[in-house]
Amino acid sequence: MPDSNLPNSVEIIPATWRDLGALRTLEKVCFPEDGWPLIDLIATLSFSNIIRLKAVIAGEQMVGFVAGDRQSQDLAWIATIGVLPEYRRQGLASALLQECETRLETSRIRLSVRLGNHGAIRLYEGFGYQRVDIWPKYYKDGTDAIVFEKICQL
Repeated sequence: MPDSNLPNSVEIIPATWRDLGALRTLEKVCFPEDGWPLIDLIATLSFSNIIRLKAVIAGEQMVGFVAGDRQSQDLAWIATIGVLPEYRRQGLASALLQECETRLETSRIRLSVRLGNHGAIRLYEGFGYQRVDIWPKYYKDGTDAIVFEKICQL
C-alpha cells in the first residue's frame, strides 16, 4: 500500500541523462554486489521506452530511483528500484513504485527481487504483486531471485 506520509521536501520527478552521476552513486550504495554497469545506466537514462523517475530531496539530491520498461501493451518490468539507506521507511519506495506503475499503463507488471530482501518483498506484496517464478542463482553470489507479477486495472 502506498504511504501517504512522504516527507514534504521530497518530490518524485522524471530522471534524465544528467542524473547519471547520482544514479551511479545510488546503485553502488543500494546494490554493492549487483549494481548495473555504466552502459546499462546510460541506456536506462536514454532509451525512450523507459519510465525513469527519481525521488529528490530539497529539489536537488537524488535519494531514490525507479525504472520501468514497457515491453508491450500487455507487459512491463520494473527494472530497478532503490532508495538510499538513510531515506528508507519514509514512503519513498512506495511513491516511486506507485508513480512508475501509473505511467507504465500496461495490464501486467513484473519485477524480480533477491530472495532474502524481506523489506522489498513486503513492499511488493503490499502493492498486490504475487510470486510467479524463481530464477535460481540469479545474483552474482548465487542467491535466487523471486519473480513477482501484478495484474493492473487499466
